[in-house]
Amino acid sequence: MARAAPRWRGARSTSSLSRPSPPRWVVEPEARPGPPPPVAAAAAAGLGPAPGMSVCGEAVGAGSLPSELVVHIFSFLAGPDRLRASAACSHWRECLFYPALWPRLRLSLRISPAERPRLEFLMRKCGWFVRELRVQFAADNYPSGGGGAAAAAGEGAAAAGDGEVPPLCPRWLDLLRTYLELVLCVLSSVRNNRNLQKLSLFGDISILQQHGSISNTYLGKVDPDGKKIKQIQQLFEEILGNSRQLKWLSCGFMLQIVTPTSLSSLSNPIANTMEHLSLLDNHIPGNTTLITAVELERFVNLRSLALDFCDFTAEMARVLADSNHVPLHRLSLLVHSVSIMHKSLDSMPEDENWKALTRNSTNLRVYIMAFDVKSDDMLRILKPSIPLERIHFDSYITCVSGAVVDLISRQYDKFLTHFILMNDVIDMSGFPDLSDNRNEDPLVLLAWRCTRLSLLAVHVVLEVKYQQRKIVGICAFLMANTEEMRHIGYTVWAHNLIAIARLRGSDLKVLEVTEESIDFDQGELADQDVDPVHNLIEQVSLGLGRPWHAVMDIELLSVFTEPTRHFYREMQSFSEGV
Repeated sequence: MARAAPRWRGARSTSSLSRPSPPRWVVEPEARPGPPPPVAAAAAAGLGPAPGMSVCGEAVGAGSLPSELVVHIFSFLAGPDRLRASAACSHWRECLFYPALWPRLRLSLRISPAERPRLEFLMRKCGWFVRELRVQFAADNYPSGGGGAAAAAGEGAAAAGDGEVPPLCPRWLDLLRTYLELVLCVLSSVRNNRNLQKLSLFGDISILQQHGSISNTYLGKVDPDGKKIKQIQQLFEEILGNSRQLKWLSCGFMLQIVTPTSLSSLSNPIANTMEHLSLLDNHIPGNTTLITAVELERFVNLRSLALDFCDFTAEMARVLADSNHVPLHRLSLLVHSVSIMHKSLDSMPEDENWKALTRNSTNLRVYIMAFDVKSDDMLRILKPSIPLERIHFDSYITCVSGAVVDLISRQYDKFLTHFILMNDVIDMSGFPDLSDNRNEDPLVLLAWRCTRLSLLAVHVVLEVKYQQRKIVGICAFLMANTEEMRHIGYTVWAHNLIAIARLRGSDLKVLEVTEESIDFDQGELADQDVDPVHNLIEQVSLGLGRPWHAVMDIELLSVFTEPTRHFYREMQSFSEGV
């Protein structure tokens, strides 16, 4: 029987291909808790300047305070207040960048030429002494609309039809140039910083790279002879070689910054004391890996590790299970179809390797994110002895079967706390619907078996019917094929959603289901006396013990719109929670 969904008020048709507006340039300095600064008291005592009186160059007023006292006042202020206070006079401005005020620096950079002068100024002031540096390079929205983007998409589709490499949009070539310049600016400023303890770099510009839209041909257009790439790799190795206190190294989805020889730049004393290591990069060609089991033997003090799943071999599991290694607490693994395509799963840890690892690391918890991984491969990967706490599925081509969800709920019922299911399938073939059996919905069974489940997020897919099949690039695909679009896929029956809320109750801290993912019985729709949408909201809210609504705008949630960024941010938090 055909299923029909009710009309949702305020609903909008959205696509996870759209991205929110680029993040602003953000600095998060260290703010110390404590009593409010004595600025008001000083003003009340007459230390502040009289109206219209300049304090700069005068021997009275706030400008005459010793630098140590000004720095002490600044230490109680939040970042924005500190910046505003520094505008009082030149003396206060000179005290702004005192090293003790900036032990950590967290930057979210738009890939824009306008960022460069501000970034250069800040890194020139803080790069040589900052102890914790976290930088996110955030690309602008995907080119959409406008003559240039549409033309690029059309040319890409035509070229793909002829078997040629489609041209990249000129806007993206400019972004690549700017990206390389910003990375060079950041790395060159900290190359001689021996106080650096935490270094975290994330670049979501590699989203294009993951979909095969960035190749050496495109890089050659913005970086002839690869000079900038080589310089970036050399600077990264210099930072590792000059470090004396590095405890945390995280590099995710950056464009060709880490090489298989990068970690050899770390001295043995630093490698022996490293506590967190994260190397996530899908651009490594062939069977090349960023770290080998032999190299991993130096990192005897690791408490958290994040790698591509194809790089995490059975030999690595044996190294981490050795009694000479401290117990591992957090392991994050990225399973990507690109890696599986170029590398083999034959070297992955077997169940006995996981058992040995968990014997040495009794508190180990695992976080897995799967990009476009076939269900058959997932059934091979998910060994019974993995202490899986979090799993995140995100797909553009493949679809997770009910068998995979059922296996997860059976094997990891004592560990699983987070389950995210997201799909934007653009293939026209039909995939299994998780709600085929309405009496034994896999998600309901998951909520019933996994008693520690605290987060459940489900997003429906969009299937696009098209005639022209040979299209490379998602942007070109969506622009060239807009004949018919319909919602299919991960459908949750309304009564099953109510059952999930009742099973987990208030222990389910997060329940995020997009409106497109919810379907209703025909009987509910035919009943004129009951509003099925209102009834669903009321019953789920009662089950959870708090107000609940379906997600109307997925752009408000990064888990749906920016899965890579969400995974990296959650991985950082997951690893820090040791």
